[in-house]
Amino acid sequence: MTWHILGAGSLGSLWATRLARAGLPVRLILRNPQRLEAYRRAGGLTLVEANQPQQYAIPAELPQADTPIQRLLLACKAYDAQRAVASVAQRLTPGAELLLLQNGLGSQDEVAQHLPKQRCLFVSSTEGAFRPADFQVVFAGNGHNWLGDPSDPRPPAWLDELQRAGIAHQWSPDILARLWRKLALNCAINPLTVLHDCRNGDLAEHPAEIATLCAELGELLQRCGQPAAAENLHEDVQRVILATAANYSSMHQDVAQGRRTEVTYLLGYACAAAQRHQLHLPHLQHLQQRLLRHLEERGLALN
Repeated sequence: MTWHILGAGSLGSLWATRLARAGLPVRLILRNPQRLEAYRRAGGLTLVEANQPQQYAIPAELPQADTPIQRLLLACKAYDAQRAVASVAQRLTPGAELLLLQNGLGSQDEVAQHLPKQRCLFVSSTEGAFRPADFQVVFAGNGHNWLGDPSDPRPPAWLDELQRAGIAHQWSPDILARLWRKLALNCAINPLTVLHDCRNGDLAEHPAEIATLCAELGELLQRCGQPAAAENLHEDVQRVILATAANYSSMHQDVAQGRRTEVTYLLGYACAAAQRHQLHLPHLQHLQQRLLRHLEERGLALN
């Protein structure tokens, strides 16, 4: 079965090239004729691994192509997910499977609600990749991918294809706990790297701020019925800060390059959940206000 991949960003390109390298059928879906023409001029996607570039001439098409889609990896930003799926919705077969590879929470439910006849699998990834140029991706850090379906605990039969492609993965019967944990990690790290304009490692200079945020995020996770995601959160945040000390967070990179952030699906989602549960988390709410003000001052979208 063909892997259709919508979103040729860092992670989408990383998945596409490894699946193609394993000899699996892959097709990219590019958003408009200009992107398709640029891709054809480039000759394919290039994966750089251990400083060794290798190009893969993966077929590409537009959303309006007429071939049916049975399996779709959606690898766009959270705020683009619903619109991106709508562009290919008429091509999805009944029972088609979608892998939703978005940051934060909220976008997955938005997509799933519009596709009652398809199966939506949620993916949480810790793999590192970046694009030095169009249609090139550098595999920057080994990580792991957790996949799950909140409405059906049975794993799909094609997980062995990920094994063949060298995509480290695990089926997670409780994928929401994974996504909540990652959301909390992102909320504790990403906004502060933007506000302090620093690499992840420099947050070690703000231990009290980190500790207070982790305490409030832990309270939120407990209230939202995710006690497993709250366990040892502060220690895990400190570990991530050390392990990624030289990195700039994805949110910092977005702001530095004048791009829209995924704040609505990260800190915005956490604060909205606190409000729903009538939970007063003053430091988290103040952090959101500071971040939104910071984005507004730079002319960046607030949602």
